[in-house]
Amino acid sequence: MKIALAQINPTVGDFTGNLEKIVMASRRAAAQGARLTVFSELCICGYPPADFLEKPSFLARCRTAVEELSAATGALPTAVLAGVALPAPPEAGKPAVNAAVLLDKGALLLEQHKRLLPFYDVFDEQRYFLPSRAQKVVELDGVRLAITVCEDAWNDKNFWPRRLYSVDPMEELMRQNPAIHINLSSSPFWHSKREIRHEMLAAIARRDGIPVLMSNQVGGNDSLLFDGSSLALNARGELIAQAASFKEDLVVFDPFDAQPIQPPPSDDTEAAYHALVLGTRDYVHKCGFRKGLIALSGGIDSALVAAIASEALGPENVIAVGMPSPYSSQGSIDDSRKLAANLGIRFELIGISELFKEYTEALGPLFAGLNPDLTEENIQSRIRGTLMMALSNKFGALVLTTGNKSEMAVGYCTLYGDMVGALAVIGDLVKTRVYAVSRWVNRDREIIPLPILEKPPSAELRPDQKDTDSLPPYEILDPIIEAYVERYETPECIAAKHGFPLELVQQVVHLVERSEYKRQQAAPVLKVTSKSFGMGRRFPIAVKVQV
Repeated sequence: MKIALAQINPTVGDFTGNLEKIVMASRRAAAQGARLTVFSELCICGYPPADFLEKPSFLARCRTAVEELSAATGALPTAVLAGVALPAPPEAGKPAVNAAVLLDKGALLLEQHKRLLPFYDVFDEQRYFLPSRAQKVVELDGVRLAITVCEDAWNDKNFWPRRLYSVDPMEELMRQNPAIHINLSSSPFWHSKREIRHEMLAAIARRDGIPVLMSNQVGGNDSLLFDGSSLALNARGELIAQAASFKEDLVVFDPFDAQPIQPPPSDDTEAAYHALVLGTRDYVHKCGFRKGLIALSGGIDSALVAAIASEALGPENVIAVGMPSPYSSQGSIDDSRKLAANLGIRFELIGISELFKEYTEALGPLFAGLNPDLTEENIQSRIRGTLMMALSNKFGALVLTTGNKSEMAVGYCTLYGDMVGALAVIGDLVKTRVYAVSRWVNRDREIIPLPILEKPPSAELRPDQKDTDSLPPYEILDPIIEAYVERYETPECIAAKHGFPLELVQQVVHLVERSEYKRQQAAPVLKVTSKSFGMGRRFPIAVKVQV
């Protein structure tokens, strides 16, 4: 039996567009001899639908979409296995079920509901879904299929040191003697996730002694990025089919007869870049826009965002704006201009020295007798934010913010200034990773001018300013942030592990805690690590934390 893994990029709520993708991929799979075409979790309605699941009209549209899909593929020689949300029974107490439907020749062969509902990090499925109480194997042409939905395959007691659930749906399915395990996933990307996913599924294949297939969603939806990387493993856990990462794909194979293949090379730095390109493109386009606006400072952060946006949206759809103040160096202006030329994007210059002068003169009577301080620095940033939003309104372009994770962690950013924008493209990259990804961008030729990579980081908001005037060097700051924010390690543990002074670690942790109010007003952050700022990290603002 030939099976196709159809890796598509759905949009939440776009039933017409999603069905078109599913039908087109099914036709392509059928033309290549596939008897079964497998899609991703909730691909019919888009994932994650969040509180749309509480709307009866949305769930009713899901049900009619299944009927439309059955009619559209009924004449094809391939069966279709796809994910969708469906209404739960009225007495269930939850609005929906997370279902996989198997359609063949216009008939519904199986409606399998998801049993394990994740409730950690970015997931909140227990809010919406009724869990399945039973798993059932289904036959297609005499081949017994065990079908699971994403998390249902993530509770192998032999693989995980600590399980999140008391049951493993595959144990129940294996008692029914399936010949193959098929998993429909919408598994988000983050650092090292692809390798972990592969290893886990290979362990399941070896444990159960049957082929394991996973069809994963690809694309960006708000902060979440889905890498695809759909794969198939034989009963020995060897890779026999692999879809592309970060783009739509279709792979057709015979799971019982395919020869092992080598896994594609894996580079997390390269993967982070491609993930951010995909996330930027999908965020802008799925929100109904085509163009992006970037404030170019002459620094590394805005340079990397410009490179990402240029590839994501096309150079013709990116407008870069330099806004020099009295403290901006000529080198930063020249570097910005050269970067824009290298990328082929439009570059405009708007000097803000006179505007800054007018602001300070207007505030002069109120500030009389007070020394210039952070206030004046932030005024410059907020002037720039106002200008960027004016350009956004006028040209119908989304502002892409340029702050990195290190800055967002410790509050080294200005509310209503450099934080103004629709999407925080690199908000989940600490500064040292910004440099690593930027060097990858320059792997073949100089795209980001070398002076940008080589000069000390500076906000250029006062004479001779450098980031290290206010912060530890990023080689010290970033490991502290990664340990405290991503792994929840204590200051004492961090200090001991890295050999840093405990007082320094506590100072950084204090900055992280007192900056929560800024982060909760920030643009959505594209998630590329296990713990990003945003929907997967939920802390109160008004707290008193002892560090």
